This record gives sequence, structure tokens and C-alpha cells, in this order.
Amino acid sequence: MGLQHIIKIASSLLYFATTANGQGTGLAVDLGYGLYVGVNNGTTGLTVWKGIRYAAPPVATLRWQAPQTPPTNRTIISADTFGPYCPQAFSSFPGAPFYVGNEDCLFLNVYAPTGASNLPVMVVIHGGGYGEGDGTQDMSGFINANDNALIVVTIQYRLGAFGFASSSEIKSRGVLNAGLMDQVFALEWLQKNIAQFGGDPDRVTIAGESAGGGSVMLHAIAQDGSLGTTLFKNLISASPYLPTQPNYSDPIPTQHYYDFAKSAGCPSSGEVFDCLVAKDSLTLQYASNLVSTNAPTPHGNWAFIPVTDGTYVTGLPSVLLNQRRVNGLRLLAGNNANEGALVVPTNIVTQNDLVTWIKGNFPNLSAANITQLLAAYPSSSNPVNPSDPKYETNGLGPGTAVNVSQVGTGQQQRANDIYAESAAVCPSYWLATAFTGPNVTAYHYQYSVPFAVHGADVSAYYGPATDNQSPDFVTAFRKIYGNFVTTDNPSISSTIANGASSTNPNASNPASKWPVWADNKPMQLNLNETGGAAYSTVSPQGVPITQFREPGLLNDFTVADAYAWEGGRGQRCEFWRALSPYVPQ
Repeated sequence: MGLQHIIKIASSLLYFATTANGQGTGLAVDLGYGLYVGVNNGTTGLTVWKGIRYAAPPVATLRWQAPQTPPTNRTIISADTFGPYCPQAFSSFPGAPFYVGNEDCLFLNVYAPTGASNLPVMVVIHGGGYGEGDGTQDMSGFINANDNALIVVTIQYRLGAFGFASSSEIKSRGVLNAGLMDQVFALEWLQKNIAQFGGDPDRVTIAGESAGGGSVMLHAIAQDGSLGTTLFKNLISASPYLPTQPNYSDPIPTQHYYDFAKSAGCPSSGEVFDCLVAKDSLTLQYASNLVSTNAPTPHGNWAFIPVTDGTYVTGLPSVLLNQRRVNGLRLLAGNNANEGALVVPTNIVTQNDLVTWIKGNFPNLSAANITQLLAAYPSSSNPVNPSDPKYETNGLGPGTAVNVSQVGTGQQQRANDIYAESAAVCPSYWLATAFTGPNVTAYHYQYSVPFAVHGADVSAYYGPATDNQSPDFVTAFRKIYGNFVTTDNPSISSTIANGASSTNPNASNPASKWPVWADNKPMQLNLNETGGAAYSTVSPQGVPITQFREPGLLNDFTVADAYAWEGGRGQRCEFWRALSPYVPQ
């Protein structure tokens, strides 16, 4: 070892020592394998560490393998920059884009109040259909809204074919659901290291929306509930995405695996694992995105999604949740009022169009199954009359989400709601029911602020808020999440629930005594607003819609029977549970 190298190491260690415990320019943390210095922000009162490596680069021979401990690097790293995002694979929309990612992407970010000690921790798992997204959401505003009383960790995990390619060969040569295994590895990392950042490893909440919420659901049922509270105690699952969950060796995921191999220049059958491992990253990224955007998957879905692997995910969520063997103690679950409209194609006019779409989206359903499905979602219009009024339902009727929304009526809306309830709403109901019992607790909500499309809620609790989300609503929603993390209960004060703009902010509000979800009384909070100034915009489907913004927005939180909601949603969710082996879910 040369003298200059020794001097460099000594200087680094001296700098690390002088910045420890919040002294100097940042907060230094020694993770054993690496030294990271965070950045203090005097305005937010937070210290943030960006781009912390939590696993070894999953490249070359580590592709489709379980995540590994990072190699040791004792050079001090200034944690002021996010790590690169993972390779992205978009859904089956025409003209989907392609962005180059980096396979070396297993990084996380920690947001902690400066000088934190023994604070509860929320781990955010990003959404994006298991094919896109990253962990760069700024959590500062959320923490500030909760009086800097918690720590937030955002994580990244392998996506697309890199994280969720599936076949018998992958099971024998590597690991299935690699992206989920990355999440588990990050949670294990947190148990070992979060105390150094001021966090309490015994008070961890995992949270996610869409595929992030679906991930939370899968961790809830992982290993048949045998994990208990070893990795987390609370769960927040918003719009848990569950399009299907095939077995790892089923024909569809296997065909996607071989289509991926062929697109990468490998054989389209037989043993292709070694060929894929030997390929350069860009070739594999192109192939992953190509298959996901062009495979014969239903419109708007992804080719590479979690599978039943028989080890971590041992069965269908609908079945395992019904057995009520879950990990964790408390759940906050929710859905949006218009979950399906982003995914369903917009050309469904007649019932024949609807049936054709059903057959494509749920190819395992028999003719008898489809007849039952149509009966469960009765139509009030065939075909759609373009002059029929479109409006946001109030959940109580007489108009329901089965037949009308701001972007659809008749057969079109029938399809929208079929997809919404099967892929996001009913999984949230099943989750809540699974956490009903003597030792577990569940709370449920619906986000209803027009236009409550899938994903519209995220800007309310994480920011930046959209025009139709008032400051009062944002504060209340952030407090709901924050209180659940810090006190194990999402209830908020009536003053916050009503909002500062209320004419009577101290009036009793149902959000101050949030009802638990019970078998005989599945109650939820409906989170909505009233008033405001109308403005016209266009939905993602290209349909003109009306939304409302300040001045004049007022919080409108009510309690509702989730089973009777939207013309008997609870009964339809039981129908989907019975139908789930054919979906499969």
C-alpha cells in the first residue's frame, strides 16, 4: 500500500470522525460496508441521505439472483444525490416510450429530522406496475406536516424483466420475484441500520400505492404470515394493484420469458438463462420494454408482474387473505373513486365490445363465468348514448360507479368499474378483512376528490398538491397517514379534519373517531371536498371533465358502509373472490 493511499484513508477517517453525530457539514453514518454523510436542511429541519446503496449491483452473474450484501467501500460518500433509477418497462399502451435505466440501482434514501432519536419509520415502496417508477419522491413536506415526528425511507427495486421475469428455468437457476426480494432485503437493511439515523426498528410501517400497495399486500401474506412483526408492524396499502397473479411456470409468464429472450437475441425455447446473463444491459433493457409494451397482454397492463413462487408468495392473495394469516398488526387501506379509467381502452360502446374486452383481459374465464360477471355488473344503457350525462357518483346512489363516472357511461363505465374493482378496489377490501380479528386492526378509506383517477391521491399526501386538492385537504390526508405511523391510528382531530376554512372547524368530524373495519360492519371514511370554483380540464382519456379549486374548497369527510357502497360493492368483491382462481388473483 502506497504512502499516498494511506494518507487518503487517514484523511477520510478523520473527516468522517469530525462529521459524526451531526457535527460539521452533515451527519455521518458508518454502515460497515460504507460511509455516508447526509445533508442538513435548515429550512425543513431534516437531514437527508440520498443514494445509499443497500445491496450489491444486481448485474452480470447476479442478475435474477437474490440481493446480496454490498461490497465494502470505505471511501466517504456524500449522500447528496439520488442513485440511478432502475431499467424501466412500460405497459401495453401504443407508442409507449423507452428510457435507459441502470441495473445498478438498488439504492434507498433516508429523510430524518435532524437530531432524531427513536422515531417511528415509514418505508415507501413506489408504484408503477412493477415496470416503472423510482424512489426519488421528496418526503420533506410530508414529514414537516407531521411535526417532524417520523422518519421516511424511500426504496428502489428491480423492475420489468429484471425484477419479475418468471419461468421454471429462473426458479432453478436464480430467484423468482427478484424485485420483491429487493424490497425484503431493504427492510432487513433497515432493521440493522435505521437506529443510526434516529429510527426505531420496532416501529416500522411499510407503505405503497398501486404496485407499491400491491407489494405491501404481498408482504402481508408472505410465507403464510409466518414473518409476524419481524420486518414491520403497520401497513399502508393504497389502491393495491393486483391485475393477475399467475403461477411462476404458467404459460403466459413463461411465454413472456421466452419472448424476452428472443428479443434479446437468445433462443426462444429451451435453456436461455446463461445467454441472458451474458447479454449487455442495453440489449436487455430494450427487450424488457419491447415485450412489456407489445406482448399480447391486456391494454394498459405489464408483461412482468409478481407470480406465485411457492416460497415467499405461496398462493393467490384472494385465498391467503381469506385465511387471515398475515404479517404485521395494523392496516390502513384505501382506494380511489375511479381506479379503472386509466387502463381500460376507450372504445367500448356495445355489450359485444364489453365481452370482447373481458375475454382479452380475463382469458381464463368460461362463457358461464362471463355470464355471471355481466349479471354482477348490470348495465343501465346499451349501447352508450353520447348524450348521457357524465358525473361523479356520491357512493350512495341512485347512480353508481357501475354505470357512470366523469369519463364514462353505460358499457364503457361498466368495463371501467369491472377493472377497477377486480384489480385495485376489491384487493383493498380483502386486505381490510384479513386484518379483522382479535390481534389485528384495519381501517379503510376512499379518496373521492374529483377527478379521483388511479394515482391522483399520491399528490395529496406526498405532494406537490394539484389545484383540486386544497391546503386543508392536504394537511388532513398527510395527518391521517402520519398519525397511523406514529400512533397506530389514522384518526385526526376534528379541527384538522374540518379544516381552517370551515365555518365551524371545531364541529365533530367522523375522521376524529375512525371506525375500524369489522366483518359485520365494514365501515370506511369517504375523503372528499365540496365547494370551490369550477374549472374545465381534460382527463387522461381525453374526455372533458370539471374539477374544483380554490377559493371555497371545504373538506367533506363522511362515514359509509363499504359493503353497500356503490350499489353493493362488498357483494361484488365477494364475487371476485369466488372468481379469482380463474383470473387468477
